[in-house]
Amino acid sequence: MHTDTIFYQIFLTFHTLLFELLGQPTENAQGYNFTSVEVKEKAFRFDGIFMPDTVEKPIYFVEVQFQPKPEFYWELITEINI
Repeated sequence: MHTDTIFYQIFLTFHTLLFELLGQPTENAQGYNFTSVEVKEKAFRFDGIFMPDTVEKPIYFVEVQFQPKPEFYWELITEINI
């Protein structure tokens, strides 16, 4: 999807944006690598993932949703847990 590419580029370019949106210090973005990962068994792709450089930090999954979708959160949690 075209919008996924746009948001991937936004988060890739503005590496601290997620942390600003979460109300966290932008310094928290240090030590994270932003990437997009596709899970082939179920053929879905996250819009992006902030992977930390240490196990003490949380992993952030980015999924942009503009249209109403009642099952969005359940599907996201399912994708993360697969």
